[in-house]
Amino acid sequence: MSLSNPKLVFVFSGKRKSGKDFLTNELIKMLPENSTVILRLSGPLKKEYADENKLDFSRLLDASEYKENFRAAMVRWGEQKRNEDPGFFCRLAINEYKGEKHPIWIVSDARRTTDLDFFQRAFPKATKLCRVTATDEVREKRGWKFVEGIDDEETECGLDHFKGWDFEMDNSGLIGPHDLLRGCLKLALDTIRKSKEE
Repeated sequence: MSLSNPKLVFVFSGKRKSGKDFLTNELIKMLPENSTVILRLSGPLKKEYADENKLDFSRLLDASEYKENFRAAMVRWGEQKRNEDPGFFCRLAINEYKGEKHPIWIVSDARRTTDLDFFQRAFPKATKLCRVTATDEVREKRGWKFVEGIDDEETECGLDHFKGWDFEMDNSGLIGPHDLLRGCLKLALDTIRKSKEE
């Protein structure tokens, strides 16, 4: 891809209820308006799945029981699409969220090595990999319950043994979001400053 943007891509990964959406939303609030966009890989996946299956797309986006009722089938469908084209949902997200208009991209929900590979290959100098963790006890307090066929599949475990993270954040509640995101924030602000000087 040959775009003038992105200048920086944060690719966030973490298990369900680890707080990755919370942290990515906090990070975008800390950055100048219109400098950053969140690319949710699951957004285009859910939209395509809802369209094909005549479901309520807006309800697939929230943390509702409605979404949980379709999660396993949606995961299988998404895997089939990824097997055909590993970068399919990454490209859809870039287009859907108009990534080319923003110097900083935050991918909020990378789930597998193919997601990481896509951004590292397409934007090798710009991509930074971020892992969000939380203890199972904390995740349970946030509403997580182990679901066989979900929590033991690639969508939740595919990056458990990956070691190449640029930023690792334990979001179990002992450290506040500003401190957890300090390194990302500094890098983002430096990138914005440098891009204005170009």
